[in-house]
Amino acid sequence: MFSEVTAYIQDNKSEITSTWMDRMRNEADEKFLQVVSDQVFTKTSHEFVEMIAANLRDSKEFNSRLEDFAEKVVRLGWPLTFVTTALGTFGKVVYEGMTEDQLITDENHASQVEKFDQWLTPMYNRVVKAYTESWERTVSLQKIALQELSAPLIPVFEKISIMPLVGTIDTERARLIMENLLNGVVKHRAEVVLIDITGVPVVDTMVAHHIIQAAEAVRLVGAKCMLVGIRPEIAQTIVNLGIDLNQFSTNSTLRKGIEKALEMTNRKIVSAEGLE
Repeated sequence: MFSEVTAYIQDNKSEITSTWMDRMRNEADEKFLQVVSDQVFTKTSHEFVEMIAANLRDSKEFNSRLEDFAEKVVRLGWPLTFVTTALGTFGKVVYEGMTEDQLITDENHASQVEKFDQWLTPMYNRVVKAYTESWERTVSLQKIALQELSAPLIPVFEKISIMPLVGTIDTERARLIMENLLNGVVKHRAEVVLIDITGVPVVDTMVAHHIIQAAEAVRLVGAKCMLVGIRPEIAQTIVNLGIDLNQFSTNSTLRKGIEKALEMTNRKIVSAEGLE
């Protein structure tokens, strides 16, 4: 069905690719061109053309190339609008070239337009689907990675661990904090856990409730919890909200918290001055 289009693209691939790339450079905004080097853009553009050509030759080859291409452009940060515009522009370049070579005439214009639509529309839908699936996979993996880093429990001394918290704490993250705390206390055999909220911008009633729940859970598995990094503005907020933090120790800085934790485990920091 698409033998004429296939033959035209194969015979004029270099010229079509060059014309298409010039037009796409004009379509892209400056930020996009600054991020993507000319070498990468050229290489990826040729892969794009090869993928389209594969669509006309062999569906299995096209599916394989499409999956690889979708993952690559998502990694490179190509927006979906740029990819879909690229498809439309490629179709125009081919159509104009075939018209100029008299392969599309007034007599066969209607049938050729129908063929182009039958060729481009399904491919457009498949490219959008592949791009979306690749994007969702990437976002999902990034979310998992961020979650793993968002609430780590770090052993700093024997029997003492620290959980530094940075950013906003919502219900989902609070669940992760609780889970990591309990697993970490058992794994590292911690007796004292310091929750450092220096990097938490706002401590409201909900955040305090989550922290209190976490402290209570730690107590139930045989460890003690200490809240450190309480800045003056956070302390004022806690007082104004009437939040009761008397269930566990608090300290203004991580350093003071570690000193207190060492005392709680029958150790202390001593000066080495004068020792040989």
